[in-house]
Amino acid sequence: MRLDKLLEKAKVGSRSEVKKLLKTKKVLVDGVPVINGSQNVDTGLQKIVVHQKHINLFSEVYYILNKPSGFVTARSDAQHKTVLDLLAPEDKVEGLYPVGRLDRDTEGLLLLTNNGPLGFSMLHPKQHVEKTYYVEVNGFLASDAPAFFSSGIVFLDGTRCRPAQLNIIEASPELSRATLHITEGKFHQVKKMFLSYGLKVIYLQRISFGDFNLGSLELGSYRQLTEEEKAYLKAFMVSENI
Repeated sequence: MRLDKLLEKAKVGSRSEVKKLLKTKKVLVDGVPVINGSQNVDTGLQKIVVHQKHINLFSEVYYILNKPSGFVTARSDAQHKTVLDLLAPEDKVEGLYPVGRLDRDTEGLLLLTNNGPLGFSMLHPKQHVEKTYYVEVNGFLASDAPAFFSSGIVFLDGTRCRPAQLNIIEASPELSRATLHITEGKFHQVKKMFLSYGLKVIYLQRISFGDFNLGSLELGSYRQLTEEEKAYLKAFMVSENI
């Protein structure tokens, strides 16, 4: 939630009063004066103090979900079930949405939250948040494949990908398995990258996103973040105009 909106909801003052308060550096976030009202904050992750009073209302929620195939990464869809349909009714809080997207046939890690600005910050190109995928393709990944991916693939439409790290697990003429580390999220990027090499992705699973990992989380299940994972999110509590 934006800091200025939080302070208004906490009855600290009117919109104009909150602006004046911020200018006088009377609002502390984790002990540091903040003057930008668009700063994204969460009282569940940060200590917010105004005139020595601790504001501890309106903390956001965060879930890690292991998405199964067949569900769309959206808040609603007229034809298919969405990832939010996997949540218990009591966990479907207002404003909950998936950060980023996975194709309907792709499995793996999704971050769900009702912290609106967080997703914008995490997915911004300047952040270069690393994503790791487990991939199976319908042919042979030769020894030249890692260098091909690390060189920065260019699609037919001229779109250039940042260098990616490919680690081959197993390779055969019928099926190859690998992990791929990328730091961006273009539309159908992983599938297009392998098509550029001449192979088709037949199974795709995201196993990590930044410091978040699937671990032993079962397919279709979700969990709240650990304290260590919540601490990692603090780096993305920045102004909306990043």
